[in-house]
Order: sequence, then C-alpha cells, then structure tokens
Amino acid sequence: MAAQKLRWQCIRACGACCRLAPHERVEALQALSKEQTIQYLRLVADDGWCRFYNKSMKTCTIYNQRPDFCNVKNLLSIFKLDNTSIDTVAIMSCRQHIRSIYGGRSQVLKRFEHTLRSNST
Repeated sequence: MAAQKLRWQCIRACGACCRLAPHERVEALQALSKEQTIQYLRLVADDGWCRFYNKSMKTCTIYNQRPDFCNVKNLLSIFKLDNTSIDTVAIMSCRQHIRSIYGGRSQVLKRFEHTLRSNST
C-alpha cells in the first residue's frame, strides 16, 4: 500500500501566518525583495500581528487584496525553492507557525493535522 500524500489546506480560525512580528519571521524577511520588505513591515501592528488581521473573528480583512507574499501559492517562488512541492513547504510552514503561536498541543494544531489527514491522497 502506497504512503498517503498530504495535501495542504488552510483552516478557518487559525491566522498563524498573520503573526508578522519581524523578530519571529527573520527567514521570511530575508526572502522578500526590498519593496516586499517595506510592505511587510508596514503591515506589522504594535502587537506583532498584521494590522489587517481581525483577531476576534480570526480573519483577514483584506484577503482578496492581500500582498503576494501572503498567498501560500507564492511560497516556492519567494523562497526560491525548486523540486519541492507547495504542499510540503506549506505544511511545514503552517506546523511551525501554529506550534510557535498556539502550542504543540493546541486545538488549532489538532484541527490542522485532522484537515491534512482528511485531504490526503
């Protein structure tokens, strides 16, 4: 029996990727162009979250107009990764962010892992 291929999918009420605190996202800042870095830093509110992230609703208020670096589909080109699947990179990134923000035993991480298993092929 072949191993299941995990497929990434965003989950509702997470927002881990909206935690933009520069000291926590050094690798992201290093991968961005100068213009993207300026735009990124303008998004960071005093508490480290994106100023367009609604923390009570856990939603992005500019989702349809969000910067290109906020779109998971662009991770491979931003980080200049070849021969890597977007699913692999997105899953690794989400796991890391969810654990660092909500904890390794959080309900958010459990929901994310459940979603991965449900969407695997």
